[in-house]
Amino acid sequence: MNTVKTGTHDFVVVANRLPVDRVTLEDGTAAWRTSPGGLVSALHPLMQASTGAWVGWHGAENEVLEPFHEDSIDLVPVPLSSADVRLYYEGFSNSTLWPLYHDVIVPPEFHRTWWVAYREVNARFARAAAGTAAPGATVWVHDYQLQLVPKMLRDLRPDLTIGYFDHIPFPSTDLFAQLPWRSRILEGLLGADLIGFQRASDTANFLTSVKRFLGLTPRKGEVRRPGSGRSSRAQTHPISIDAAKIADLAASPAVQDRARQIREELGNPETVLLGVDRLDYTKGIRHRLKAYAELLEDRALSVGQACLLQIASPSREKVDSYQQLREEVEGTVGRINGEYDSLAHTAVRYLHHSYPTEEMVALYLAADVMLVTPLRDGMNLVAKEYVQARFDGGGRLVLSEFAGAADQLGSAVIVNPHDIDGLKAGILEAVNMEPTEAKRRLVSMRRNVQDHDVARWSRRFLASLQETQDDDASPHPGGPGAAGTPEGGAR
Repeated sequence: MNTVKTGTHDFVVVANRLPVDRVTLEDGTAAWRTSPGGLVSALHPLMQASTGAWVGWHGAENEVLEPFHEDSIDLVPVPLSSADVRLYYEGFSNSTLWPLYHDVIVPPEFHRTWWVAYREVNARFARAAAGTAAPGATVWVHDYQLQLVPKMLRDLRPDLTIGYFDHIPFPSTDLFAQLPWRSRILEGLLGADLIGFQRASDTANFLTSVKRFLGLTPRKGEVRRPGSGRSSRAQTHPISIDAAKIADLAASPAVQDRARQIREELGNPETVLLGVDRLDYTKGIRHRLKAYAELLEDRALSVGQACLLQIASPSREKVDSYQQLREEVEGTVGRINGEYDSLAHTAVRYLHHSYPTEEMVALYLAADVMLVTPLRDGMNLVAKEYVQARFDGGGRLVLSEFAGAADQLGSAVIVNPHDIDGLKAGILEAVNMEPTEAKRRLVSMRRNVQDHDVARWSRRFLASLQETQDDDASPHPGGPGAAGTPEGGAR
């Protein structure tokens, strides 16, 4: 067993990025600003209430920073070189794991040099976490970039309680079988006491792969290693949003005024359709544009009556497949507008920008129909944000069955984005939906989002993680093969 120096923090979050962005102030000096996002919102109060620290990369290549304190959280930067970013992040994380875990929409690449870099960077994160956590601390590791960290951390610090949450889908066993290092990934994840997934199908895929590739038989979501004296549990814990924050913004007169201004800038069409996505091949933007163009061609919709506002925020612009996607999307938008635009109105308003949360909520309020149609997605929080923002009951949501949010927002118009005719029918159903029916559906979905917000998600995950320790401390009836926490039970 390796001996490492322990830290002083009772609760440690480990993620690829720190929860802050570096900004330049008006006087030219640099400062740190807390990043927007539900994960930061959910964990911030927990870290303030305990002696909390966050371990992650600070976003700049080839720079080493000492730990620092910002917004009541101790931050522990993990340095990444340009080579690390190219091989570990852009390479193995986003050109091997990301496409593999998203149903091979584009082919994953398998390079041993990328794997070596991934392993080395994961070890760096594990050492940083091991040196930050106090004896007996709880460490929560996040997402696919750090799947080896739980076992590495377990080897360094067996005294820790370790949780892991996978924010993206976990692939079927037949797809996961393609990965040359599949067993090493599974062993890395099983270093955690609790492994959380977005959907029950992801949990089932993981457990099936554990049985097939490691020869271990899970029982009710629990995987016990013979002779180790410990077990790991896999459970479903669907993530959510900061519902109160979105509701407060939607009630703001300034945000409501901005929503009215957006509709005016679009020419006040009868129906504003909105898509908000990272520019990623998993998001189904090309399929959405094709369906919309065919609705214009069929004269089921007309320019002036309808306008599609597509926000596509920049993403992984150094990766070849993303560069190609941008060219295809922008070319498609140009062709649609060239054929269907009038002097007074545009068919598609396309914006390749990122926007602050206030502007996003204004966009939600301005949109009559929200199109969330990914080909594969872990959750897709945009769908939940839209539902929560529409306190007036006036919005309609078209939602892909392949988004995790479909499990909670079943009152949406559910579509298969691969079925272009079905997608067109779903869009028309939403556009023509009676107001009373739209409101009934929205009320149901808003209730679900409000009852299961991101704060509840984090509390339930950490409570389940603590239960794994309580159960391990007590005898297991029936010995090593006894049942643990039921699979998929987000309690």
